[in-house]
Amino acid sequence: MDTLNLLMQGFGTALTPMNLLYACIGVLLGTAVGVLPGIGPAMAVALLLPVTYNLGPTSALIMFAGIYYGGMYGGSTTSILLNTPGESSTVITAIEGHKMAKAGRAAQALATAAIGSFVAGTIGTALLAVCAPFVVKFAVSLGPSSYLSIMVLGLLTVTAVLGSSKVRGFASLGLGLGIGLIGLDPVTGQQRLVFGLPLLSDGIDIVVVAVAIFAVGEALWIAAHLRRNKTETIPVGQPWMGKKDWQRSWKPWLRGTAFGFPFGAMPAGGAEVPTFLSYVTEKKLSKHPEEFGHGAIEGVAGPEAANNASAAGTLTPLLALGLPTNATAAVMLAALVQFGIQPGPLLFENEPVLVWGLIASLFIGNTLLLLINLPMAPLWAKLLQIPRPYLYAGILFFATLGAFSVNMQAFDLVLLLVLGALGFAMRRYGLPVLPLIIGLILGPRIEGQLRKSLQLSAGDISGLFNEPVAVVVYILVVVLLALPLFIRLWRKFGPQKPGTLHVEDQIHA
Repeated sequence: MDTLNLLMQGFGTALTPMNLLYACIGVLLGTAVGVLPGIGPAMAVALLLPVTYNLGPTSALIMFAGIYYGGMYGGSTTSILLNTPGESSTVITAIEGHKMAKAGRAAQALATAAIGSFVAGTIGTALLAVCAPFVVKFAVSLGPSSYLSIMVLGLLTVTAVLGSSKVRGFASLGLGLGIGLIGLDPVTGQQRLVFGLPLLSDGIDIVVVAVAIFAVGEALWIAAHLRRNKTETIPVGQPWMGKKDWQRSWKPWLRGTAFGFPFGAMPAGGAEVPTFLSYVTEKKLSKHPEEFGHGAIEGVAGPEAANNASAAGTLTPLLALGLPTNATAAVMLAALVQFGIQPGPLLFENEPVLVWGLIASLFIGNTLLLLINLPMAPLWAKLLQIPRPYLYAGILFFATLGAFSVNMQAFDLVLLLVLGALGFAMRRYGLPVLPLIIGLILGPRIEGQLRKSLQLSAGDISGLFNEPVAVVVYILVVVLLALPLFIRLWRKFGPQKPGTLHVEDQIHA
């Protein structure tokens, strides 16, 4: 009851005219920066930090939260329309969303992304208000071996999106893991894979890699075929979801929310792993598995819900522990310190107006996002009617701007071109690009948790299995690895009905 009373007081704070204005500004800015490839909410919040010196901390954080949620939706827009993820967490959305756009269902993909974001964000915010103490307590209780096992499980799910050739898929995954190793060794501080270039000591930013592989690689690939293939305007389709779309989307929205919130609350969580897991789950549970890879709406609804639910989950350790779990949360933490507010367990007690006003503003921001973006779905979809030469020239411009904005260094533009050429070569030789991004994201995290686990156990291998969660997850990993082999052996040697052929015999027949 106390929580409900505090939340009502928070709505009283968030619904003041000025705070409501800042929430609107944040949502619009967030959507805009999310749409621009490479310019995500973390960059927008960082750029606005100096501007908010004269604002109150509550108004500033309400605006930053609007930017955060708006950026999540804006990133899905470019993933669907242009196959160019604005954020690493929207990489999965590009798989099915862009295929839906090419099939003339861009508006439906945008609509399920907007509604899924609203549903997941609203439920996630409610969980943040009600369950934050319990979720944080569980997340803090996990050790590095548990985090390592979860990362390994996430890496295993890559096998579901490797494409037609597992050899090419694992080659792409290896490239991503290799790029993730560039920089300084996290323990010894020694340089590795920097090739004598000091600017590589900090590694390569994920935004630069994602923009190069997806946007620049795609633009170069399209440019190489413009003279060979006639440019066609992709049809937009109807602006709203049909009854069948609703029936196929509402369960993925709920399942995606269940994946996203716990992972967002974990210090080693983030939005990438739950979006991967959501996509794999929807592929396994779908009644239309043949549509995956060709534009399945479940492949957009589930990951987008997981993405936005993780955003609410991310704020749980940020507000309760002062622990940021992604770049945007880290910048918001810097904003708290800038205003002289001490983050940590006493924040709820010392700053109830700020905390509950911020939580209430998340409900308001979600509603604003739906009201603003859902009617604009056909307008966003019309981007696909721009002639391809102009469209991809614009993509290259914003990709270059976004890559340069990450560190404000010309060296990142060189990396953009080199990695863009790599993306072009991968398309030329049939290597899927998604495993590279997955390897880049999860590789350094796996290394960090592996090192921590072995350091705590003095190098004893038992340190990898010394937590119940780790043991359960590793058992699940073994089951997932053995299951395809078991199914293949069962189909080959198991009992069959008279008159039926084995799968291999059917292929030869």
